[in-house]
Amino acid sequence: MEAAAAVARVVPNDDKENGVTNIFASTSVEIGTVDPELLVGGILGTLAYFVVGVAVLATGFLVLDLMTPGNLRHQVYVDKNPNAAILLASNHLALAIIVVTAILTSSDGFAQGLADSAVYGLFAIVLQAIALRLMNAFLPGKLVALVQDPKMCGAAWAVGVSLLSIGLVNAAALT
Repeated sequence: MEAAAAVARVVPNDDKENGVTNIFASTSVEIGTVDPELLVGGILGTLAYFVVGVAVLATGFLVLDLMTPGNLRHQVYVDKNPNAAILLASNHLALAIIVVTAILTSSDGFAQGLADSAVYGLFAIVLQAIALRLMNAFLPGKLVALVQDPKMCGAAWAVGVSLLSIGLVNAAALT
């Protein structure tokens, strides 16, 4: 089943006697067609990639919550702890950049593209977790414990920017 396209292409008629093209005198309009099956396939593909992306972000949140003391969701949304919010936001932004890159660079085949996006997204979570553990081990103080401090701390910004930077490197390294 084909439907008329909403956009038409204007084709000017030539005035062969005078050697000029006059688009105002008379024109013909070519109307293309729309393939509904292609639209439905595109919508379903978009939905599938969206679900994979949100699943990776949710998994990233759960991993970060396990790595930090206390309930991260409660600290951010109930206690309104700025340090916890900085850490969560920077980790989510890093993972989102990675997921977008994974989707854009995934294989052309639908199933393989979804698998690429999911696997690279999950691998990114592992790399982000390793980076946070290394920062916690080698930098002074317990960085993951700063999420419980209700007073905004510069170290939270440093950790957040570091996680975002590592996420950018991670995204650029996707092949």
